[in-house]
Amino acid sequence: MDELNILQRLAIWILPVLFAITVHEAAHGWVALRLGDRTAMMLGRVTLNPLKHIDPVGTLLVPGLMLMMGGMLFGWAKPVPVTWQNLRNRKRDMALVALAGPAANLLMAIFWAFLMRLSIMLDSVFPLISKPLLYMGGAGISINLILMVLNLLPIPPLDGSRIVSGLLPDKLAWRYNLLEKYGMVILLLLLVSGVLWGLISGPVQLLRSLLLSVAGVQ
Repeated sequence: MDELNILQRLAIWILPVLFAITVHEAAHGWVALRLGDRTAMMLGRVTLNPLKHIDPVGTLLVPGLMLMMGGMLFGWAKPVPVTWQNLRNRKRDMALVALAGPAANLLMAIFWAFLMRLSIMLDSVFPLISKPLLYMGGAGISINLILMVLNLLPIPPLDGSRIVSGLLPDKLAWRYNLLEKYGMVILLLLLVSGVLWGLISGPVQLLRSLLLSVAGVQ
């Protein structure tokens, strides 16, 4: 995508970013609903309408600026509210609700990989459509794998910390969750120092190569 200008890059990335964040958040709410908590549904968050999930700064401004500056794509959406007291098995179900977001991103990355394959098949018939689809598919794979791996880091309040908390004994989980008030500071420090990309780049690149290989995309 290096040959694209800024406006072309934004046009290619906007739909994959919106869908990645929207489906991630909707998946949290849907799994919570299935496990007994109707909070997200009552607030209209179990939906694929991106307007319900967008944070103007975290979903639009920050990713847009980082994309234009050529840095690591980073952002966030409005968190889906979960009333853990409503869950049938509170500790286990909170971990499952947390896992739903990264799992949704993996499924979307698979979808975008096969869309890339489709775009290659269409190249000889619809060349004006196939190339934008190819670029969009690549962007979709990247943003979804970045979100998946990033959210699986065991840093509160990321999804990975909820999963770890669900596996720890109650007393240790309570102490671990106290780190949440420092979580955003830790993440920002890791981001500006470049350490964050170092932590996730290996798994992201490995999964990307695997998906492209399975989809038959060179």
